[in-house]
Order: sequence, then C-alpha cells, then structure tokens
Amino acid sequence: MSDLMLDVGQAVELKEAFRRGGYNNAEIKQLSTGDTLAQVRDVLRGLCEIKPVEHAVDLGVDPFLPDGWKVEEHQNGKVVKLERKGSDLYLDGKKIDFYLSKKQKGGSIEGNDLRKELTKMPVLNANMLDYLLKNPLIIPDEWKTDGDGNTRYLFFWGTVYRRAGGSLFVRCLRWSGDRWGWHFSWLDDDWGSFSPAAVSAS
Repeated sequence: MSDLMLDVGQAVELKEAFRRGGYNNAEIKQLSTGDTLAQVRDVLRGLCEIKPVEHAVDLGVDPFLPDGWKVEEHQNGKVVKLERKGSDLYLDGKKIDFYLSKKQKGGSIEGNDLRKELTKMPVLNANMLDYLLKNPLIIPDEWKTDGDGNTRYLFFWGTVYRRAGGSLFVRCLRWSGDRWGWHFSWLDDDWGSFSPAAVSAS
C-alpha cells in the first residue's frame, strides 16, 4: 500500500490541471474509479500510448425503425469518418453545420415546404443521429442550445418516416437536461429557429 500524501500545493496543481483539461466533477469521479489512473501511469512510464478513437459511420445501411414506423425516404450514403475538433464535428473533413431557412430565421416554415427546400442541401440521415446517441461523449456541449439559450432540436432530414396514421415526420437529436435523446416532429407542423437541419458543409 502506498503512503502517498497530497499536500495543498499538489492538490491545487491537480485542480488547475483538471480545469485546463475541461474536466467536470463527474469525469473526475470516473477517473478516480477502477484502474483508470493506473493506466494513465503506464502512459507516463512509456508502457502504453493514448490514441484517439476512430469513429466511422455507415450512412448507407437501413436506418433504425421503431415499431409501427415505415421509412418514406432514406438518402443513402457511404461510410464516413467522424472527427471531433474543438467544439465542432467533421465528416470526412467537412464540418457538420446547422441549416435554417430564411423563413425559420424570421419566424417559421411548414415542414413540407422546408422538406422541398432541403432537397438541394447535403442533409444527414438518421444513421448519423443514432451513431451520436450511441457515442454521446463526442457530441459538443455547444449543440445543446442555440444562441438564445433555447433547447436545440437538430433534425436529420436525410431520413423521413411515416407512422401508421399516415403522417410524415423527421427525427431529431436533443438535450433533455441530463442526457442526449431523440424526438420527432411532423411535417405538417411549423418549424422555427430552434429546429435546424444537420448538414455537411461543402
């Protein structure tokens, strides 16, 4: 058993290091459990090395289909490399961006009209949404709200669904206060400034 003692100066050093690294209390607690710090020590000793996880998303497979739903439209794609750089995500080197129509910026637009407008845009499909939900730590915190502090609903228009009742809708990514989840909106509804489309920037 080690007789390690942390003096006040070392505790302050650790605290400042955690701040520089952008840690929160939950992550510090996670770091302190199990053998995580032993693995970090192996890195310091040159026995191991840290490598970033390579994220690859297959946009060409069939999307997740909840019970009672049908896929009306699914824009197929290829396998893309997803990377986190600072507060942004990139697909094959192209930034994931948020698109709002002029009508959304000034008020709202009906979903059916927005769908027509988005046919010319490089929208992402629901496979990207579901990959992010399985890997929530890669999602930037900045995606949680818009510039006005409103919860952002990020829609993946590359997949349009139909329910048994016949209505069309699109799924979205949203922050629910303690975790990321998905929701959906009908195309017959109005879409405002807090409901951008996820697109791949050119």
